[in-house]
Amino acid sequence: MLPWAGPGAAQSEPAEGLSIAGSVRLRAEAIDGQPRAGFNEADDLVNLRTTLLAQYRDGPFRLVGELWDSRIYDDDGGTPVSTAEVNALELVQAFAEIKVPEPLGAGSSATVAGGRFVMNVGSRRLVAADDYRNTTNGYTGLKADFVWPGGWNFTLLYTLPQQRRPDDLARLRRNAVGLDHEGFDLVLWGGLVSRARAIGPVTLEGSFFHLGERDTPDRPTRDRSLYTVSLRLVRDSAPARLDGELELIVQRGDVSASVAPMARTQPVRAWFVHADTGYTFGDSWKTRVSVEYDHASGDRPGGAYNRFDTLFGMRRADLAPAGLYNAIARSNIISAGIRVEAAPDKRTDLMATLHPMWLAAREDSFASTGVRDPTGRAGSFAGTQVDGRLRHLLTPWLRLEVDAVLLAKGRFLKEAPNAPAGRWTRYLSLNATATF
Repeated sequence: MLPWAGPGAAQSEPAEGLSIAGSVRLRAEAIDGQPRAGFNEADDLVNLRTTLLAQYRDGPFRLVGELWDSRIYDDDGGTPVSTAEVNALELVQAFAEIKVPEPLGAGSSATVAGGRFVMNVGSRRLVAADDYRNTTNGYTGLKADFVWPGGWNFTLLYTLPQQRRPDDLARLRRNAVGLDHEGFDLVLWGGLVSRARAIGPVTLEGSFFHLGERDTPDRPTRDRSLYTVSLRLVRDSAPARLDGELELIVQRGDVSASVAPMARTQPVRAWFVHADTGYTFGDSWKTRVSVEYDHASGDRPGGAYNRFDTLFGMRRADLAPAGLYNAIARSNIISAGIRVEAAPDKRTDLMATLHPMWLAAREDSFASTGVRDPTGRAGSFAGTQVDGRLRHLLTPWLRLEVDAVLLAKGRFLKEAPNAPAGRWTRYLSLNATATF
């Protein structure tokens, strides 16, 4: 609801010459009734994320560098810790950019960037710079954005996604520094085209991405070769009118059955759909009420691999927080729910959702919990999630945020063989972000 400025804001238009900006975010989070398998039943964690951004602009040219320092404190042996939480002292962005006026005729423009950068593409469900998470997704390569008369926009990219290092648990727990790796063992390329008001007030958007992954001598992988195609229709929200979104994503390709060197190759047959429709009232709070549906395929018995891979997509905007909770992702999930959003004033916004959730495939693990019943006897109902968020700009440079989740576990999350004990999951995070 509010245009909060977060880290990675290098895409904004800086003034001529040199400019410096930065942020510090402190998060304290706690969970009781962890729904993910293999971790502490109750836990708490402190996250600290610091960013420093330097930009130099001279007419159509821009040079950008951004340092991220993501660390954790107060963890123990059963705390879920990964490169989603820790990436100490990393130059996530270091790129050059040029804007070219009218490269393809009157009214057109192009922006070309090369180097290390963050990016958000389309709906952000496949390629995004994650903000709620303590670390972000970075990409090294080339990216070009074109604008054409008539509401046309094009994006082309060829990148080597940054693989955060170190990634072994011992060094992550002590916030060790290591240079992130990018190489041709992991390549993401593709593009997106969109047209505003293509069908009346509706924007039409299509994208194609290929992710290619292969082993390196010291790191076996699933050798993913994924072709992902999406089609999206969007009508933006506005007071006193209906809005909505429909996105269909189909994924094909192949993947190894395991990381073993001689593992058999499986064809990929996966898909995802998101749909929502809402109405924004004309009240002073700009209240918006919407109903939404998400369905991501899960893996079923047979020769094909059916589990949807969201690539580098965000999760907070659609699903739930990451951090210690991090249980809900676009894999093997069916969710229908209701969302309420409001902005009581220019400095405050709030959001609340209610989502019952099911497994798309009973034999596969649910979302990102790691909980699985290979027999399918634990059923398909995972539980009901209530999620809320309140954000307030206390001063022009200090933003406060509270996120809370209550999950009433369903039959599957209580009866699956490796399901953690308990009927409820409670998650709370308190966040303070200072910017300069």
